[in-house]
Amino acid sequence: MDLREHNKFGPMGISQYDMPQNYELIGKHFDFAMDDGIDYSITFIDKNTLEWNFEGDAPQKATGYLCGKGDETTYLVSYEIAGASKRTNHTWVIDLENWLVTRILAVVGENPRFEYLITPKYEFGAIKREGVELKTYPRHGYTNDLIGNVLQWNYGGMETVHIYHCANYYRITYPPERASSQVFNEAMAKLPSSDEPTAYIKIKKGIYLFSLTEANMEKVLGAAMPFRSNTMCFLQNYNHVYQIGRAFGTTMFDDKLTELHITFGAYGKVLEPQDDYILNMLKDPNPFIV
Repeated sequence: MDLREHNKFGPMGISQYDMPQNYELIGKHFDFAMDDGIDYSITFIDKNTLEWNFEGDAPQKATGYLCGKGDETTYLVSYEIAGASKRTNHTWVIDLENWLVTRILAVVGENPRFEYLITPKYEFGAIKREGVELKTYPRHGYTNDLIGNVLQWNYGGMETVHIYHCANYYRITYPPERASSQVFNEAMAKLPSSDEPTAYIKIKKGIYLFSLTEANMEKVLGAAMPFRSNTMCFLQNYNHVYQIGRAFGTTMFDDKLTELHITFGAYGKVLEPQDDYILNMLKDPNPFIV
């Protein structure tokens, strides 16, 4: 038996440290009151299926889902919209400690110039509860808490170094001591920099949602890069320095364009930015903006 078979994208993929899918929400129903005024209802049917709709609409729409757990009361749920004309993903952070929710909406194919480019949209809201007043605040929200930090994340067959250098971009490099990093670093060297647009969102103390989109890489390199535009979100637990996440978009696998929707996990460590290379990555200007 090949013990690597569980890893769809091979022994060097990022799913090696993925935590088991979580099924604690089975049988539960949630009504999300979103701040943009578009509310949702979700019912978890079984291990494979949930039903959702825009609140008040009928019938419910069934779809498969992925679910991971960031801590004792925080869940990351991701699903594609079955039958959508363009591939569409809803990702939710469901916070049952504070009864709050954050949504990421990602659609492939909205940009007529870059067919794989994704531009995610973020929205915040609260979970309705019977007999409990629905308040307009507080909410999860954008934060600068992570800015200035450098994190090394180990996915098993791959390690990355994230440089959280400003409010809406991040940078990435790969530890040179890992032989597998050479290919990735050579690919990054073809770009003006590794800057990609991000969102940093505070869920609660020690728990953050970090979301990035491979956008600049897609615009500059396109098919020359095996990773096309993907949106990746990381529910990061800094109380224990690990993360769970999901990737949605398009990639090359076995020389074929492949639709991507996977979950992954990683363990991390906070680095002291001491060497000149990392220090420069923290302060170098972003060539993608004026």
